[in-house]
Amino acid sequence: MKKLRLATRGSDLATTQSGVVAAALEDATGVGTELVIVKTIGDQRLDVHLAQVGSVGLFTKEVQDAVLDGRADYAVHSLKDLPAEQTAGLCCAAVPQREDTRDWLLIRPEFFVGRGKGLLPLIPGTRVGTSAARRTAFLEAMAPDCSAELLRGNVPTRVNKLGNGDYDAILLAGAGLRRLGLDLSAFKVVKLDPMMWPGAPGQGALAIECRADDEATRALIGKLHHEETAATVEVERTLLRALGGGCGLPLGASAFVAENGFRLVAALGATEELPGPLRRADVTEDGTKQAIAAAHTVLLTAEVH
Repeated sequence: MKKLRLATRGSDLATTQSGVVAAALEDATGVGTELVIVKTIGDQRLDVHLAQVGSVGLFTKEVQDAVLDGRADYAVHSLKDLPAEQTAGLCCAAVPQREDTRDWLLIRPEFFVGRGKGLLPLIPGTRVGTSAARRTAFLEAMAPDCSAELLRGNVPTRVNKLGNGDYDAILLAGAGLRRLGLDLSAFKVVKLDPMMWPGAPGQGALAIECRADDEATRALIGKLHHEETAATVEVERTLLRALGGGCGLPLGASAFVAENGFRLVAALGATEELPGPLRRADVTEDGTKQAIAAAHTVLLTAEVH
């Protein structure tokens, strides 16, 4: 069988993730892959916060278009970047086993106040780089004496900016840092507790998409599917859909398999419809629908923290 064409962003992390998937697919099926590099609007607009560019498909639309118009056979995405609703003409053929779901806080040593000093062991006035609405909202709630500052660029660029002193600390997804294997020895690394600081819905997971009518490619990719990862991710993303949000919604959600159901931990920052401090939910229910309904109710009606 001829090689499949894989559409991906050109960042170090995206090509690394795509390479891992391509290797796994070849191991499982014997079918090779060639990469098709695509530039997205999120890659081009590096001067503003993500929410100012728009909240839907910032890092996925152009990649999806390459599959839809036949330039590629399948695509690999960081699942947290995908719109909450499935794009017409495409299907998610597999969700491989998940990586670390946590955010990691990288801190220059002089701004680190020591272990046991709280969730964010930062001295007052620390400048923390991030571009995510969720991380900004959590930072404002949990470290109000620190400031969130715009940080864009690929993962190595962000880490280099921290090393150069452009920021005192930065927030990044642990999954990306682990996949890239970057040298972080110059920094204090704090892996944030998802019970207090839940990651974005789908964080740490990948999604592999192909055309919905391409049954042959869909069958091949399906060999990489990991059911438990897909189930927990679906709980998180269903909550995101229930709240009417995209990646610009300041929502953190971490789901875990529990006996006969799921535990869902979520936190929601202020929105136009729900102003005020951080809202939290921690529910355990027998099924997906029950967990979503319970968390949705708590987030919309709970007293703020």
